[in-house]
Amino acid sequence: MTQQFDGTSSYISSTELSEVVNVALALEKPLLVRGEPGTGKTLLAHAVADSLGMPLIRWHVKSTTDADDGLYHYDTVQRLNDSRFGDGDVSDIERYIELGPLGRAFDADERCVVLIDEIDKADLEFPNDLLHELDAMRFVIDETGREIVAKHRPFVLITSNAEKELPDAFLRRCIFHYIDFPSPELMRRIVSVHHPDVDDKLVERCLEKFYWLRQQPQLRKHPSTSELIDWIGALVRSGLDIDRLNRDFPFLGVLLKKEKDLSTLRRSG
Repeated sequence: MTQQFDGTSSYISSTELSEVVNVALALEKPLLVRGEPGTGKTLLAHAVADSLGMPLIRWHVKSTTDADDGLYHYDTVQRLNDSRFGDGDVSDIERYIELGPLGRAFDADERCVVLIDEIDKADLEFPNDLLHELDAMRFVIDETGREIVAKHRPFVLITSNAEKELPDAFLRRCIFHYIDFPSPELMRRIVSVHHPDVDDKLVERCLEKFYWLRQQPQLRKHPSTSELIDWIGALVRSGLDIDRLNRDFPFLGVLLKKEKDLSTLRRSG
């Protein structure tokens, strides 16, 4: 029977999100997820790995990342040092080959979850350069002639912050999902996971103020789920009661991270 994902005790997944993850798992296609910061894109990979008992291999993409970095790295510097100082057999090139995140997933004895995090931070050609290996599930190490063939097709989850348009050829090969910001009902469930013992009335008042804050059009950066969780934690640890919360907006700097937003809200308040 095919394994099914339905969230975890620490990751509350909407029905729609669980369904699209299971479609990608069944079709063995990469899952591309977008959504505003703080909606749980990266944590989704951890949740899928935890839920299905798969190892997680994370590949955090940077502006300098090359697609070949995901396959393997040939450490020419170490080989040169060994040849100069006589440490080890430099004729054994295999010693200087280190598999990258995709290479390790292909070579693993069990199915893995591979997180390609923030793909749009890399060069525009990066997504297209991944296409062949993601389709073929194999590659050759040029320096040794060894071919790495995937023993199990990994579940590849790719996150994007929509900073760049991704190529159409790449998008055609992915299952796509946009993670909507949680509704108040779903947010209550998320909060209860992180703060199970907080008074319900305090949670409700926090949610009212949080969603009101997100509706303010003058803010440049609206608070995210993770900031709400931190804010409630700050309120609980400080011992503030609901009466203070009704009168004031304490610890506003936990929710708003831009000085202009803080000053704008304080002036309007």
